[in-house]
Amino acid sequence: MKTKTTNITKILATSVVAVLLASCAGGNYVTENQPTVYKPTAPKPPVQQPSNPAITGDTNSFYGWKQNFSMRAIAEGYDINDVNRLMSMASLNQKIISNDRSQSEFAKMPWEYVDSAASSSRVSMGKSKFANNRAVFNSIESNYGVDAEIVTAIWGMESSYGGYTGSSNLASSLATLAYEGRRRDFAEAQLKALLVLLKRGDVSWYQMDGSWAGGMGHTQFIPATWLKQGVDGNLDGQKNPWNSTDALNSTANYLKNSGWVQGLSPYYEVTLPSGFDYRQMGNKKTYDQWQAQGVQMLGGYIPKGSLLELWLPAGKNGPALLTSNNFDVIKVYNNSSSYALGVSTLAKKIAGERTIQKAWPRYEKPLTTAQVKNLQINLTDKGYDTKGADGIIGTNTRKAFARWQADNGQTPDGFITQTSANRLAW
Repeated sequence: MKTKTTNITKILATSVVAVLLASCAGGNYVTENQPTVYKPTAPKPPVQQPSNPAITGDTNSFYGWKQNFSMRAIAEGYDINDVNRLMSMASLNQKIISNDRSQSEFAKMPWEYVDSAASSSRVSMGKSKFANNRAVFNSIESNYGVDAEIVTAIWGMESSYGGYTGSSNLASSLATLAYEGRRRDFAEAQLKALLVLLKRGDVSWYQMDGSWAGGMGHTQFIPATWLKQGVDGNLDGQKNPWNSTDALNSTANYLKNSGWVQGLSPYYEVTLPSGFDYRQMGNKKTYDQWQAQGVQMLGGYIPKGSLLELWLPAGKNGPALLTSNNFDVIKVYNNSSSYALGVSTLAKKIAGERTIQKAWPRYEKPLTTAQVKNLQINLTDKGYDTKGADGIIGTNTRKAFARWQADNGQTPDGFITQTSANRLAW
């Protein structure tokens, strides 16, 4: 007599074979009797089969990963028909893997990124969109307490104000990222959230184009975040990321829930006194505390008691900024300081406010990816742990480099260039 586990495995295996055959044929596999009504019940508890090779099998090939993911998703209670249909759409896209490894937020010098983010054309269009949607933005500020210029700037950054919401198939984008493995848990979670959104009706099976990273609609929400933060902004009974009113309200909702403080600028430009102790970078203090150490603000209003962190995006020879809580909140959209700086600067220009005044050190040149990896390896070998050698300059690498600078006669500003890091990049 066959066991219950064997029967379940056969059902799952049959389902997965069907989806993979459809996928190899290049068509969209759709089973009969597909459910049309969504009942918002939680997925069934996972079937516990940790030793079953059919469930835990090969993920070295894209085919194998699809089989493995499909079986696990079905075992967790996701609809068999929906899993089949979604996986039949998924194909491997090597360009997505390349994009994931060379994101401009981490590859460009900060001034290059800001120049692009707050270009004259993007500012001009932003002012026009802001004026033409003033009623929507007034409602957003009233309901969520989030500055409308920031929401407008994110709209501009993410999709050029709805002009380009992406042309990559979401199933293929997320499946490729999951198979590649660097962020497998993240990408698989997005695929599962996408299954829920498809069932709920937020996303249509016939409107599955988004960004290479899995972003959807006007403000490029990833599926799991839309599932939690999406709202029905136009009150039509549906939460649709491709509807601008829904997307803009959802962005404000997301920022509010992440701790946005209305009226607090994401950054304030300051000047530093002669002989300043750069080891204080990364510390958070009130402006009164910074001012007591000779730091002077170049304009703006800071609510009393706000904690501010000193940041030198281009080192000691570039602008000095005090970043606020709202700067960190913007990074929930994209965990990059350059991205937050780009959004903040674009928002200021849309609002007609003054932006960064001090000139950037445009003569400085970045390291290549190979040089960054060498830098990370050499720093770690010398006792300054960068938490990995991935060729991307992130917070851990900058902090490790600043510690090395402090111990080797350099100003510890954490700014990595061909000049400052030459000794460690080879």
